[in-house]
Amino acid sequence: MASPFGRLVLIVDPRAGKGQVGAEMPEVERTVRGRGLDYRIVEVGSVEDAQRLAREALDGGERFLVAVGGDDLVHFVVNGMIEIDRAVEDDAVLGVVPAGADNGFVKTFGLPGDATRATGVMAGDRVFPIDVGKVTCTGPDGTETAVYFPNVAQAGFGAATLARAGRLPRFLGRGRRFLGFWLSLRRSKPQPFRVQVGEKAWEGRATNVVVGNCQYEGSGLRLSPRSWPSDGLLDVLIMSGPRSDQFTLLPLVYRGEQLPHPNIVEMKGKTVRVETDRPVPVEADGIVLGTPPATFELIRLPIRVKI
Repeated sequence: MASPFGRLVLIVDPRAGKGQVGAEMPEVERTVRGRGLDYRIVEVGSVEDAQRLAREALDGGERFLVAVGGDDLVHFVVNGMIEIDRAVEDDAVLGVVPAGADNGFVKTFGLPGDATRATGVMAGDRVFPIDVGKVTCTGPDGTETAVYFPNVAQAGFGAATLARAGRLPRFLGRGRRFLGFWLSLRRSKPQPFRVQVGEKAWEGRATNVVVGNCQYEGSGLRLSPRSWPSDGLLDVLIMSGPRSDQFTLLPLVYRGEQLPHPNIVEMKGKTVRVETDRPVPVEADGIVLGTPPATFELIRLPIRVKI
């Protein structure tokens, strides 16, 4: 039977997962056809193209956008679905099929990552409205930049790891993140942070600040285990301990068991402001954006996720 949300627009990043997504596309198509769903495929030339393609699909009257790829693809599709802090179309639906790509977004909802089961989720009419974060910071060219993020953002060591990994050769695959972690750890040390969450302020030395709407990042780290993307709040975790915590806490973070911890300050709010004396990287959904000062805001329920 046809989807109640109309034709599926499969926005595909075939290079994601070291080409795994492209290899899984025949299975994605078989599953879609087996469920009797109408669809069309749009491949991105670069992951940034997804924002424009998502907006064009909505402007053309289509409402069911399916990101086939990783967290970065989801990020850009979501940015194509929101404008001026509101949904471009209130009846639009976001589907996600990781198909072998690194995708932490789906893990918060307990959705599958393999091509067959994830594509099967696209049938039926169940959706889950979610909040989305908005981060405004100083871009690489010194001007202010603002983007929406459905998943997790960071300022400090976590973003530095991603920035360092991004400069490593692509043939290393997931090993880039591992190597980027160790290269960043050598240069990391606590520095002054000023964090304002709603009316509450924290000031001190820290290595990283996590701002979570959802819980997991693409590598599997459960960075913000108490986040829930429909509660109307952003979860803020300030890593206020020594540099060594980034290593010693790592097994706990993978399991989401790092809280409570004496060196992690927990806060919640609808607005977050992060300032530092020296520039540190800021990232959202695995994409390095710029440096503080950074403002994070909650956008209430602009996206409906297919579950």
